[in-house]
Amino acid sequence: MPRAGRDMPRRDRPAGRSSPPSARSPLWWPGILLPVLLGGCVQAPPSSTWRTEAEDPAARVGFGKGDIEIDTPKGLTLWYDRRLDGPVRIAFEAMAVSAGGPNDRVSDLNAFWMATDPAVADGSVFATPRAGRFEDYDTLATYYVGIGGNANTTTRMRRYVGRAGDRPLLPEHDRADAPALLQPNRWTRIVLIADGERIAVERDGRALFTMRDARPYRSGWFALRTTQSHLRIRGLRISRP
Repeated sequence: MPRAGRDMPRRDRPAGRSSPPSARSPLWWPGILLPVLLGGCVQAPPSSTWRTEAEDPAARVGFGKGDIEIDTPKGLTLWYDRRLDGPVRIAFEAMAVSAGGPNDRVSDLNAFWMATDPAVADGSVFATPRAGRFEDYDTLATYYVGIGGNANTTTRMRRYVGRAGDRPLLPEHDRADAPALLQPNRWTRIVLIADGERIAVERDGRALFTMRDARPYRSGWFALRTTQSHLRIRGLRISRP
């Protein structure tokens, strides 16, 4: 596993939609594990299991050995291509890069999980094209977390309800304290949980947000999300809680 700040070979590509994998495509590449969902692990090229939606064609998503790098001047959503059925635990390490680059502003380590589109019969988030703007995702039913949003001044969790312009926010899910914000060039471990009514976000082994959802989203898609930032992601693991 490469260390923070160390150069490594990667396959950079402009932001855009990758070709969807076939029904028999394997769901693992070094650093991404789905042992419980699959009953085993197999290898696959990393870019084949991700789709990118980006506002700016200058956005770049790079894949290394178990590592994803996102460098974007505007909004970008990177979807894991396969639907996940709960209960689900999604864990990964992330770093907001600050090294003098044009997008190195240390902001917006965000994610959607258990996302579906209520307007589509099968709920697919890919049925309607989206261009990476934040408001494009208002019409999804999904859980969302934004760590270090608004230029690293807020950290929030939301339960989207599928209505344009409506992003419900509870007071207890709106934080601005320093421990909840991002620190430049430092790895932080994030865990997203959807376990029946128990919805949670953990950070570095501690609860960041918790929610009891009487009408939980039990199946859907996962995405990394950011805007005008430079992020590195490693060690992604999807399993049962």
